[in-house]
Amino acid sequence: MARIAGIDIPREKKISISLTYVYGIGRTFALEMLKKVNIDPERRVKDLSGEEIARINNLIARDYQVEGDLRREITQNIKRYMDIGCYRGLRHRRGLPVRGQRTHTNSRTRKGPRRTVGAQRKK
Repeated sequence: MARIAGIDIPREKKISISLTYVYGIGRTFALEMLKKVNIDPERRVKDLSGEEIARINNLIARDYQVEGDLRREITQNIKRYMDIGCYRGLRHRRGLPVRGQRTHTNSRTRKGPRRTVGAQRKK
């Protein structure tokens, strides 16, 4: 396994796909990075030399924020929203959808399983 940005990426897959295993790198980002370091996106990870992997690692370390740093920044942003009490922060605090989705019928992922409210019987 090759290590890029502290993550073991699969050896058998194409490098453009394997890079997406790193948090913060998607398909478009991966292709853009490979173009900058002059590596063919169709090559397999096992066919890359140590020098090519080092070039990719250097580019990521120099220009991009990935993995732990990116996760930390996102978490801090959400906490900041909650602290200042803006609309997005309130939605995060209540566990409701943040980006304007409807909640009357959908959003079960965010709200969790349904809690049935039944009528109380008189004794």
